[in-house]
Amino acid sequence: MARPKAFDEEDALDAAIATFREHGFEGTSAEMLVQAMGIGRQSLYNCFGDKWQLYCLAVRRYAAAEARAHIASLGGPARAVDGLRAMVDRVVAGAEESCLGVNSVCEFGEREPTLTEIRQHADAVLRGPIKLRVVEAQADGDVAGDLDPDWIVDFFIASFAGIRVAARGGLSGERLAALGDMAMRALR
Repeated sequence: MARPKAFDEEDALDAAIATFREHGFEGTSAEMLVQAMGIGRQSLYNCFGDKWQLYCLAVRRYAAAEARAHIASLGGPARAVDGLRAMVDRVVAGAEESCLGVNSVCEFGEREPTLTEIRQHADAVLRGPIKLRVVEAQADGDVAGDLDPDWIVDFFIASFAGIRVAARGGLSGERLAALGDMAMRALR
């Protein structure tokens, strides 16, 4: 008779996310994962598959959570520009914690179709709400009306990646905040 699982899959996956965030795919060993996740090696393989399958699950879960958090930040304030600002501030505030999405792009680029699909899905989920708030902010006169809303979305996504990489490289919180301020000023 098979023994029931003695661990919570979501908690274990969150521990894997934290490990991959810090060490990347290549820098993370199976031993590091079983230690962080608090499970045996066989449980890791039985429940999550191999290291690559676990990594893809981790990136997918992380990307979905980040998209939800961005959308929640955007929708909080009544004024659209304040929602955009809240999204930028959220990125700046959490920038010192490594971003699994940015790390996966840096580590793999577009050479892994599964990761590309995960990123494209997350991008599709996030683009609409950002663009909606940009168009609202343009209508309110808070964002330059001659800027293409799709380009602004691209700019935000690239700025967020840059802020997170700069944080990983040791840029101070004050200077990260200045990068966030510059991103908002670029919209005028």
